[in-house]
Amino acid sequence: MDSQGDPLKRIIVGISGASGAIYGIRLLEVLRDLGVETHLVITDPAKRIIQTETTFSLQEVIDLSDHYYHVDDVGAPIASGTFPVDGMVVAPCSIKTLSAIAHCYATNLLVRAADVTLKERRKLLLLVRESPLHKGHLDLMLKATELGAIIVPPVVSFYNHPKTLDDVIDDVIRRILRLLGLDQ
Repeated sequence: MDSQGDPLKRIIVGISGASGAIYGIRLLEVLRDLGVETHLVITDPAKRIIQTETTFSLQEVIDLSDHYYHVDDVGAPIASGTFPVDGMVVAPCSIKTLSAIAHCYATNLLVRAADVTLKERRKLLLLVRESPLHKGHLDLMLKATELGAIIVPPVVSFYNHPKTLDDVIDDVIRRILRLLGLDQ
């Protein structure tokens, strides 16, 4: 419970193997600062991308979360609809992960948690990171949307006059927070 007696939010964060792992990392930082309980799953390709694209160690990313689960731990609490969460964000979402989610092909915990999020009619936000897109990618996004997911491509907006890469990243994070009902 927070200081007003309202239940704290609980969000699952998945980081999959697309460029842009910093989006998931920054989301974890902001959710921590907001007092939101986070449950983290990182795919093996994402671990390599974190190492390649950021200055964070894997342990530093894990330490940003309240609970971390290995991607193969399909018995983790977040694999069950009886575990209450307020939503899930996959940031970034690779096309491979999008395809698995769109086809309910739960080969790992990240995809299983996303499938559970959809079946329980909870918010699932997918930061699909691919460009350019072909029809197959677009079909997968449409299929995921029809299942209830919200596609949130991390598109740069310029009306806020971003001056740094952090400004661009934070603008995307603000959009995610709005969609989760966690406006700052």
